[in-house]
Amino acid sequence: MPHMDPVEYSRLKWRARRGLLENDLALGAFFERHGAALDASSAAALNHLLDLADGDLWDLISGRAALAAGAPPEVHAVLANLRQDGNPQLPVN
Repeated sequence: MPHMDPVEYSRLKWRARRGLLENDLALGAFFERHGAALDASSAAALNHLLDLADGDLWDLISGRAALAAGAPPEVHAVLANLRQDGNPQLPVN
């Protein structure tokens, strides 16, 4: 069970459903591996990433793009997990 409110967790999982299959697969793997440990800080960081368009999000997950300068450390941590789960051959920076 996640460390966050179950209703908020369900909303976050629903919001994570994307139109791009690659994002869906990466986010699904992320929730399978890290969902139980999500807290409010991680959820906020994931929401920050979910605000991006599908193509921009996939560019970050696939390593084709980097986070904007000044992104909070929590966002970097969530992105590192997404990269590991959605693209295991990429090095995690």
